[in-house]
Amino acid sequence: MSPNGSDRSPRRPMRRKLLQALTAGLVLATATGCEYTWEDFPRLGMPTPVTEEAPRILSLWQGSWAAALVVGCLVWGLILWSVIFHRRSRTKVEVPPQTRYNLPIEALYTVVPLIIVSVLFYFTARDESKLIEVSDKPAHVVNVVGYQWSWGFNYVEDVDGNASTGNAEDAEELSAVPDRMAKRFPEGAEGVYDAGIPGDRNPQTGNPGPTLWLPKGEKVQFVLTSRDVIHSFWVVPFLFKMDAIPGHTNAFEVTPDKEGTFLGKCAELCGVDHSRMLFNVKVVSPERYQQHLKELAEKGQTGFIPAGIEQTDPARNAETNKL
Repeated sequence: MSPNGSDRSPRRPMRRKLLQALTAGLVLATATGCEYTWEDFPRLGMPTPVTEEAPRILSLWQGSWAAALVVGCLVWGLILWSVIFHRRSRTKVEVPPQTRYNLPIEALYTVVPLIIVSVLFYFTARDESKLIEVSDKPAHVVNVVGYQWSWGFNYVEDVDGNASTGNAEDAEELSAVPDRMAKRFPEGAEGVYDAGIPGDRNPQTGNPGPTLWLPKGEKVQFVLTSRDVIHSFWVVPFLFKMDAIPGHTNAFEVTPDKEGTFLGKCAELCGVDHSRMLFNVKVVSPERYQQHLKELAEKGQTGFIPAGIEQTDPARNAETNKL
């Protein structure tokens, strides 16, 4: 009986509130995932991959979640076991035996986390080194230029098919690209470009931002440069992003394997209109891709837009051994 003479236990309102909170949490958790189906569950929130390299990233993501789940279940199990089997008895109030300086236990909770971190580090380093590998002669090279507040795309391509009509390595607009990357440009590349603004829209989807065209089934190397601050080039279903840094040029490559139009955005807080730095990626057949390059040339968008800030001395010195 409670102190005020009522038979009602003071613990019941607390239990009722706890039950209501758990119910509300369950509703919120399920409501936020209404757009997904059980077929999407194995990806654990990741979008469907659209490049040959993306499944490697998805596998690393799934493995990390599996490892976290195993560790979480172990920790939760130990907590529940302690709560159930070592709870205080109502009849016995003495202090239970205390365990101190137990070397096996101390070694266990030191060695096990080290093993877990080492395994995760190994798979992360293995996959990362594979993902950032670039070939000396990619099928296509696109210089992605980040600037406040949109994106420009220099297609470093031999559009007219004549190897004697262009030389992208000597283009002043691409002077920010280091020599070791410029050597990968296709021979005779005169190039075409597309410079975006935040008000651009994709004509098919209506999504904001300029549209980058890519050929399906052919390797594309991206050379990332910036004119002002650090941006981050992120195509969401590529499951991969990389920074575009002023004074330091980055590069990576992918092979798109699914046609369609996909969303891209800047993943680095780059200023007041960061949220407007959106773009689209349209993957088409190789024939349609070449046709698009010719359409840009017919519009007079030949040559290149300025790639960005020239390599800084620290970056140039760091790349000396890579030439």
